[in-house]
Order: sequence, then structure tokens, then C-alpha cells
Amino acid sequence: MANITLVDDDENIVASVSLALESHGHTVKAYHDGVAGLAALESDPPDLAILDVKMPRLDGMEVLRRLRQTSSVPVIILTSKDDEIDEILGFNLGADDYMHKPFSQRLLIERVKAVLRRANPDADEMGTMLSAEAIQARAIKRGRLTMDPARHDCLWEERPVRLTVTEFLLLQALAQRPGFVKSRDNLMDAAYEDQVYVDDRTIDSHIKRMRKKFRDVDPEFDAIETLYGVGYRYRES
Repeated sequence: MANITLVDDDENIVASVSLALESHGHTVKAYHDGVAGLAALESDPPDLAILDVKMPRLDGMEVLRRLRQTSSVPVIILTSKDDEIDEILGFNLGADDYMHKPFSQRLLIERVKAVLRRANPDADEMGTMLSAEAIQARAIKRGRLTMDPARHDCLWEERPVRLTVTEFLLLQALAQRPGFVKSRDNLMDAAYEDQVYVDDRTIDSHIKRMRKKFRDVDPEFDAIETLYGVGYRYRES
């Protein structure tokens, strides 16, 4: 079970969501504004953060932006149903998933389970761990790229690149077969559970942010190619 930090200024949502998560065995720490929430996330990183967008003192997007400067903790964004711009901005800033308000507690629990499962792919459904040999076999070395799923480590020319859970899974899907094109649907299947719907813009936002992170390390990075109207592929260099 996971340690979850919930940041939302709506006391009713905090109470109901906390109760639902705790009933499934999770430990929840709740905060009612962005400043307090960000301080807690930085000082005591959880397994998962759930952030509301509209909050006093510091909104959820600014909390996410600052958090992503130092942390890749999985984040689910809560946003009003009509605020499509929040959804797009959230993915551009590195959110792993989003929920539109109002939402069902059951759906939120499923989203939480899906994100946690993606963050810890080496645990099977019974909670047992893969063997060391199996984990090692999943490590990827592609030219200047090294990926270690067991440690969630990504290196480019031996220099670390901090990726979110979703970004890591997307890159892993591409790098497993260099030169082969992955459609957006293929990438959705690799990075998201079946019950989670995302559209093309979501994948594009993750790829755009991932490229920026690599170019911060290597301005000449061009290993992720776009084939317009088709998808993406990894070019080993």
C-alpha cells in the first residue's frame, strides 16, 4: 500500500478522498493549500501525489512545476470538467494522469492503482518481486542511452535524465525496438492501463517534455523521431 499526499482546498473532497484511499489500505496526508502541500512533498516525498488545480496561495500547476524541478514522484491532477487548458498544461508540466471533477471515488481508486502499478512494474499482482535475473534482463542499453527499470534510472552519455513514470514507460517502449515505428495507440497501451483513456495530445505532450529534458543534457539530442501522421520511433545513435 502507498503513502499518498493529497492537496486540495475543498474540505469535503479531502475528507471523502482520504476516506476512500484509506479504506484501500493507503496512508494519506492531506493539505489545504499549495504552499503547505509543496513543502510537504519536498520534505517527505510520497509514493503518489494528488493535486487540485485551483487552490489559494499556490495553485496546483505551480506546485507541479516546482515539484518537477527536483522530483519525479507520480502526480494525478484534479481539474474542473470544462478546464481543458488545465489538462493540457498539466501534461506539459509532467503530470502522470488527471481526473475531471466531479468524479467517482471508484474511478479515482482505479486511477491511483494504475499509476502506482506503472511506477512499480516489477511487483506482480500478488505483491511478489521479479527475480534479479529477470529485472536485469529488462535493462536497456541503446547507444548513448541506458535505462534501468528496476531503479527507474535513465542515463544519456552517463548523465542522469530525470523522467516521470509515464515518460520513462514511453521511452522504454520506443527504445526496446530502435528503428520501429510506434503509433500513438501503441504508446498509450505501453504507458497507460486499459481503463484509462488519453488522447493523442497527451502522448505528444509527454514526448515534447521528454525531448526537452534530454536536450537540457545534450542540446543535439535527436534520438526520438516524429513521423507525422504515423507516430514516433527511437533512432539509436
